[in-house]
Parts: sequence; C-alpha cells; structure tokens
Amino acid sequence: MMNINFIAMGKLKESYFREACAEYQKRLSAFARVTVREPEPQPLPQNPSMAQISAALEREAKDILACTGSGFNIALCVEGKHLSSERLAEKIQNLGNDGISTVNFIVGSSFGLAESLKEKCQMRMSMSEMTFPHSLARVILFEQVYRAFSIINNSKYHK
Repeated sequence: MMNINFIAMGKLKESYFREACAEYQKRLSAFARVTVREPEPQPLPQNPSMAQISAALEREAKDILACTGSGFNIALCVEGKHLSSERLAEKIQNLGNDGISTVNFIVGSSFGLAESLKEKCQMRMSMSEMTFPHSLARVILFEQVYRAFSIINNSKYHK
C-alpha cells in the first residue's frame, strides 16, 4: 500500500473545509496510508517586503522538508504542470510500479513555496490556471488524489 502525505502550511480554519478533507482522507485510506502534516506558516507583517517574504518562505521550506522524509515530492505551484485526473492516476501508478512507496504533495502558504524547495521536488504540479484559496485548493487536491486512486482501482467513482 502506498503512503500519501499531504504537507500543507497551516491548519484549515473553516470547519466545512476540514470536514471535506476528512471525508476524502477517509475514502482515500481504502487505497493508501494517508498522513496530513500542517507546519505553521511563518508570521509576516501586514505589508511584508519581498525580502521578508523570501526569508519566511525559506524558513517554511525547512519545516516542510522536515516533514517529507523520503519519497517523491510534488510541489503544487502556479508554474507547475497541468494534469488531467487520468494523467495524475497514471503518474501515481507509474511511481508505484517504479518502486516508490511514498508520495508527498506539498502546498505552500499564501505566498507559495521557496524556489529552493521547488528545486528539491521531483515534480511541480498546478491544479488550474485559475486561482483558488489555499483551503479550497487542499480540498480539490484531496479529491483529485482520491479520484486518481479510484481510476487506478477501476472504481465507479470516476465517470
């Protein structure tokens, strides 16, 4: 059974987003061992400078890397590759076929991820050209990973 780690900066504040993620986590647990890690984002002033943002992202990168251990790291970022649900399923299946037992999906804070962290990831993925709030993006990511495993396992969920 594959290990799927969702590493996302900060806790979900809204109960409806937490409940949605918990539901997809429960469903996904039929196919994989799922872990959620939520390192605390670095505090920033109201109108941070680019230098302050960059320094905070570097500190967050260290916290995120401490959560990854080994495995295949996928950074979610705007410049990442767009994948259909079927292509994500194919990617996950190919990783398993290649002997990779752990996949880490990494979601940054509202300012994204440090470039140094993205360079350490084996893949960059974007969910859409649209912009989503981080909380909603996490729900969408959970759902798409669950859908990918449903496709891999020929479940009727994906139509």
